Amino acid sequence: MELQDRLEELSASGIGVAAISYDSPEVLAEFAQRRGISFPLLADDDSAVISEFGILNTVATEGLGPNADDPAVVADVAKYVSMFGASNLIVGTPYPGTFVLDADGRVSARFFEEFYRERNTTSNVMLKMGIGVSPVAAIEGSTAQLKFTAYPSNSSITAGSRFSVAVDVVPNEHMHVYAPGAEALGYRVIGLTFEPDPLLRFEPVEFPESEIYHFVPLDEFVPVYQQSFTLLQEIVVDASETAEGIMEQMDTLTLSGSFQFQACDDAICYLPTSLPVLLTLDIDNPDRQRASAR
Repeated sequence: MELQDRLEELSASGIGVAAISYDSPEVLAEFAQRRGISFPLLADDDSAVISEFGILNTVATEGLGPNADDPAVVADVAKYVSMFGASNLIVGTPYPGTFVLDADGRVSARFFEEFYRERNTTSNVMLKMGIGVSPVAAIEGSTAQLKFTAYPSNSSITAGSRFSVAVDVVPNEHMHVYAPGAEALGYRVIGLTFEPDPLLRFEPVEFPESEIYHFVPLDEFVPVYQQSFTLLQEIVVDASETAEGIMEQMDTLTLSGSFQFQACDDAICYLPTSLPVLLTLDIDNPDRQRASAR
């Protein structure tokens, strides 16, 4: 459904969308009508295209074979196919993910997960590819040194969602903030941190490339940001059955954290600053109607 919601933005960026599934044309047509899907849903009911792209999930076959009780096979089934055991296995499915193709049909990027229940959101893929998304639930702030806008890639999440919180930063004229590596010289590196949450896994913050600045008063050469840039904090929602049960009783999930930085101009270094970041996301329970029973 998020693909459908972002279709206009993707189209404006010159990106077409199609989804390939092992389901039959009849099943996909019913699903498209029920969920209001307008982009192509392609039926690969013999898994030929899935196999050609090298993403056919063979673990299901192992889980239904003579070594089904082998601990290694059981672990693979739980990770790559179904945490609910052999009775839920479907042969012919792909490892779920996203391919990005260029105009010549060549793969230019791909986004796949280790755990089958974790999924990159469309907005997260767009952010990681540098495609602007319309900020939702944005927090805007400014100091004497910079302006910033913090926003989640998605306004709603569910168990297994892989999304991001972005912070767009605009240093004021003649100002710079410190990039990774500047801590070696005693400066506070810009950062974004959130309070731990048992439902969430926080990946390392992604920093853009910095530049080296010569701070003349101290004759220092230090990595900084002087132009507009974006920090990305990727977050993965727990996809376990326990976490899903907890989230079914929740309407929202709140991210509580802080945005930290130290800024300097050509003559003065200002004290490190920490500003609160509070974002509330809706919980969206997934569509549990099975697409098929192959």
